[in-house]
Amino acid sequence: MTNNSDHLVRRGWTPHGGQDAILPPHATRWLASRTGLGARSTPVAPDSTLTVPESALPEPAYKALADVVGERHVLTGRAERLGRAGGLSYLDLLRHRGTGAIAVPDAVVVPADPAQVQQVVEVCAAAGIGLVPFGGGTSVVGGVTALRGDKAAVVVLDLMRLDRLVSVDPVSRLAVFQAGVVAPEAERLLAAHGLTLGHVPQSFERATIGGFAATRSSGQASAGYGRFEDMVEGVRVATPRGEWRAGVAPASAAGPDLRQLVVGSEGAFGVLTEVTVRVRELPTVRRYEGFVLDGWEAGATAVRELAQARVLADVTRLSDPHETEVAFAMSGGWKTALVRKYLRARGILEPCLLVLGWECTSTEELALRRRATMRVLRGLRPVSLGTAAGEKWRHGRFSGPRQRDALMDSGVCVETLETATYWSTLSSLRTEVRAALIGSLSAPGRTPVVACHISHAYETGASLYFTTIVPRDHDDPEGQWQRAKAAACAAISDGPLGTISHHHAVGTDHAPYLAKEIGDLGTDVLAGVKRTLDPDGVLNPGKLVR
Repeated sequence: MTNNSDHLVRRGWTPHGGQDAILPPHATRWLASRTGLGARSTPVAPDSTLTVPESALPEPAYKALADVVGERHVLTGRAERLGRAGGLSYLDLLRHRGTGAIAVPDAVVVPADPAQVQQVVEVCAAAGIGLVPFGGGTSVVGGVTALRGDKAAVVVLDLMRLDRLVSVDPVSRLAVFQAGVVAPEAERLLAAHGLTLGHVPQSFERATIGGFAATRSSGQASAGYGRFEDMVEGVRVATPRGEWRAGVAPASAAGPDLRQLVVGSEGAFGVLTEVTVRVRELPTVRRYEGFVLDGWEAGATAVRELAQARVLADVTRLSDPHETEVAFAMSGGWKTALVRKYLRARGILEPCLLVLGWECTSTEELALRRRATMRVLRGLRPVSLGTAAGEKWRHGRFSGPRQRDALMDSGVCVETLETATYWSTLSSLRTEVRAALIGSLSAPGRTPVVACHISHAYETGASLYFTTIVPRDHDDPEGQWQRAKAAACAAISDGPLGTISHHHAVGTDHAPYLAKEIGDLGTDVLAGVKRTLDPDGVLNPGKLVR
């Protein structure tokens, strides 16, 4: 078996060639005073200290896979396998720092095109080998964990070589991408045609087109461009039963939309190899602004009224008072005391930061849309922070994941979770989830910060995205977050009506709560689809359907 050192994957949120985040002194001081964070750090562990079992891939399966993709692209070396072991959740990153066991695949297979993917799937099905599709590896819910299930071995199918823009139809505004194209590259390729996808989640720098579709991703500008499932016009899928294509027209009444069986299926029904997406004209004019409203209820009301008046900006993001506090305190450019003094003089006692961003193709379009938005917003008496605050957010929009690496270096337990609900239950669900997180994470000497924002709004409801920051329990760091996540999930599934996931997907973390949301009959429907497409259960074992 080969021990090829190509295609290494870095463990951490900072992308290849990116600049590592560093916590400035003022941020460290704030964390110490606000949370009780001490001086103890948790650096990244050298790979040589991590336990990586020998590959259990049978020799006949190895040879069959090598016949398909070439021996150079069946990677069984320690570093290559460790580089695709799990996603980028707090627990994943913690395990790569030497805490807890890592589920390491037995091999990494790197096919060159959809035909090779189909052959790899068929080889694994015939050999009874588990197969985990892997794009950018940004799952934060265990979606790419290399679980064996009842299989003797499991391989990761890395789609990085499926990196082509296959075709562009500028008349219909359609583009066909191979599944492994990373989001920034997709935008670069489309820009050459004067087009954009406009899908910009926080994982943008690393995530892939196939991953967006497999998880029903939602981007920061989804109010303007839509969620990713709204963009998908067609799919090409490799399954153990053969290749499957779905989507032939912009709309159809020819039965249920089978594309939606694949979109959100997390690789459990098949491996996405190509995705046809709806694209739009590349924006030439952008304007981002910051506003502050007084208190969560006023802020949520503002977003609801904008949504129901159908005048949302492309980016509409509301931070609650706790997240606003974090933003003020962690940002080196904002002098917290001066900002608070300025806001209090204008009657703002519980600041909630609202960021609005418009992306348009002309100054006339921008003026028209902004005027409609501001007509609704002015009635709620916001305080404007101007374009400087909006631009600061836009230019730092991907700093959160990188900052997580720096926070973990400093001994912080930092993690996120999200949900969505209707407007009538939004505030009560936020209250319940916050209480669950605070109650489970509070301990002598450790005071958690639980922040929340709305990043996706609809006429009927909105998402809630929570971030927790608390000093790590060094005696039981895994259990610290596992208990908190369980408490929050129970608050979502047992309390006010909410979904267990708005855009992070199911993975392993949310699997125990799925049946309660979709019902036993819904679980049977998914299991029936799984049996039809993947009768031997080799595709992404332990995810979505158990």
